[in-house]
Amino acid sequence: MADIDVHHSWYALYTRHQHEKCVHQVLTGKGFESFLPLYTTAHQWKDRVKRVSLPLFPCYVFIRGPLVQWLPVLTTPGVHMIVGCGGQPASISDVEIEAIRRVVESPVKAEPHPYLRCGDRVRVTAGPLRGLEGLLVRKKNWCKLLLSVEMLQRSVAVEVDAAMVQRVGGRSQVFVPGGISPGWSSVPV
Repeated sequence: MADIDVHHSWYALYTRHQHEKCVHQVLTGKGFESFLPLYTTAHQWKDRVKRVSLPLFPCYVFIRGPLVQWLPVLTTPGVHMIVGCGGQPASISDVEIEAIRRVVESPVKAEPHPYLRCGDRVRVTAGPLRGLEGLLVRKKNWCKLLLSVEMLQRSVAVEVDAAMVQRVGGRSQVFVPGGISPGWSSVPV
């Protein structure tokens, strides 16, 4: 296991629904380094459209600090728990946090998206292929939906927009007779 600098590690806090901004504000007021990535979107009500800032990761706030100071964090109104594994807080890579920070500080449009990985069984939710199910794979820079005819042991790949698919089950083993052709990978989407 790599050495973790407990004084500079990032952690995720699981918060009460729609309490992310309050938690972030209180933790910042307590002197903690807190990070709440937001995005702006338009919300339609019956009588108007309004631009609102929402959390990029609903119900999560990121915090950096040593493990010895968790009591003031855990007693913050709206904080449910520190995200962890095996009863221990799980640190988040500085590289991942900095990538998110760069995105929210840039002029590009960002929005939440379901976590998808190559090999996930997905269903197309929009467009002419709506309702089709297959495996999500990647070829070079394109997402593809892999459709198979089991009896023939043959498959067809069709390009899809990752924003137009949703996961329908657990990960599947990607099988293409004769192996996966050059250029295909199991790199996460």
